[in-house]
Amino acid sequence: QVHVVESGGGLVQAGDSLRLSCKYSGLPFNNPAVGWFRQSPGKERELAAAISGNGAGTNYPDSTKGRFIASRDNTKTTVYLQMNNMKSEDTAVYYCAAAETTVYSTRAEDYDHWGQGTQVTVFS
Repeated sequence: QVHVVESGGGLVQAGDSLRLSCKYSGLPFNNPAVGWFRQSPGKERELAAAISGNGAGTNYPDSTKGRFIASRDNTKTTVYLQMNNMKSEDTAVYYCAAAETTVYSTRAEDYDHWGQGTQVTVFS
């Protein structure tokens, strides 16, 4: 059975940092590409970061580039999202999604297995 579980969300002040974790298991594929997506009320789900199966490739939209860092430890089947210099507009539910390929995508529809999400709230 496939499990994708996010953790590490919470309430932080603007300018602070937070690290999310995504633990995946039961996938019929080793070292999947992983995307971090986020969604806030009234907005569409958007990419926050993506990372390839070996961790060598990453992708960030302009909104998170230079502040967010995706990394992974494949020995622990865990992917991380380090979020620095956080802003109020980073407030959202963050989802981790795993693909059945090592190549990352920026599109949500290319990911096969999703977690339940973790709330991140940034206050000023």
